[in-house]
Amino acid sequence: MSLYKYVSIDTLKKILNGSIRFTQPGAFNDPFEMLPELHVPQSFSDDKIAIQFDLLSERRLQGDGSLADGFESDFCNDFNSRDILYALNESIGVLCLSKVRDSLLMWSHYADQYAGAVVEFDDSHEFFDGKIEVEYRSVRPKKDITAYISDGNPVPIAELCTKPEDWQYEQEVRLVRSLSECRRVSNDSKFPVYVMPLPAECIKSITLGERASVEHQREIWKAVKDSKIVLSLAAISNYGYGFRNELIKLEDPCSKSSPFLSPRTAHIFVDDDGDFGQMARWMLEEHPASHLVNKIL
Repeated sequence: MSLYKYVSIDTLKKILNGSIRFTQPGAFNDPFEMLPELHVPQSFSDDKIAIQFDLLSERRLQGDGSLADGFESDFCNDFNSRDILYALNESIGVLCLSKVRDSLLMWSHYADQYAGAVVEFDDSHEFFDGKIEVEYRSVRPKKDITAYISDGNPVPIAELCTKPEDWQYEQEVRLVRSLSECRRVSNDSKFPVYVMPLPAECIKSITLGERASVEHQREIWKAVKDSKIVLSLAAISNYGYGFRNELIKLEDPCSKSSPFLSPRTAHIFVDDDGDFGQMARWMLEEHPASHLVNKIL
C-alpha cells in the first residue's frame, strides 16, 4: 500500500533533501487532537495521574477504559487530558499521512491551494513501522482513568489518535516518534520544528499541482531526473471534477529513458539544448492544444 502527503513546494524540497517534519499534536489544525474526556473520580489526586505512552503498539482490543457514549459524571471532563497533551507537546512529534492520493480538499488545504504537490511513499519501508490508522467517531471518546494507570503498563498512543467524523475524508495514517529521536531545526514558533532523516528510497512518486509555477516545476524536475522517483503533473481534467495525470518521468533515471512531453509539460524543457528542447519549443508554439492548456500559467 502507498501513503500520501500533501505538501507545499518548500516542504517538498526539504523532503527531497532528506528530512521530514514530525509535528507536536498541539500544533495541528484540529483543537480536539488527543483530548478525550477522562473520568477521574474524586478519590484520585493529581500526583497519581502519571501516564506513560507506547508510541508503536496497536490499540488494545480490551481494557482500554472506553466508557459508553452516554456516560455522564461530574468527574468526566478533559481537564486532565489538557495536562497530558501539554506533556505530549514536549515529548512527541507526529507525521500525518493519508491513504487518499487525489482528495480535492486536501490539495487545497495542505498543498498550497493546488500549487504544491502530493508525495507518494512506500509504506512497506521500515521507516513506517508502527503506523497508526486514525479512528473516526461521531462522539468524543470517554475513558476511565483506571485503564491508563492501573497496571502500570504504557498506554498505546494509538488510543489517542481519534478524530471527529468530519475529518473522515482524509483517511489519515500517522507515525509517532519521540522528539528525542528528532533533530530540532527551528525555534521560531510556539512549537519548534523537529525533523527526522527520510531515506530517499521511501519516495515512490511526486505529483505536482495544477497551479505549481513553471519555475517550481523545473526545480523539482532537476531534483528528481536522475532518481527512481516517478514525476507527473495533476492537470485539470476536461471532464468532471478531477485531474488527468500528465506523466513527466517514469521510475528509470532519465539517462535511461527520456522524459515525456505534452503541451502541458513542454515549458519545463524549453531551455534545454538539442533536439528535445527544440521539440518542446515547437510543441508550445505549434501544438493546437498548447494555447488552451497553458492559459492559466
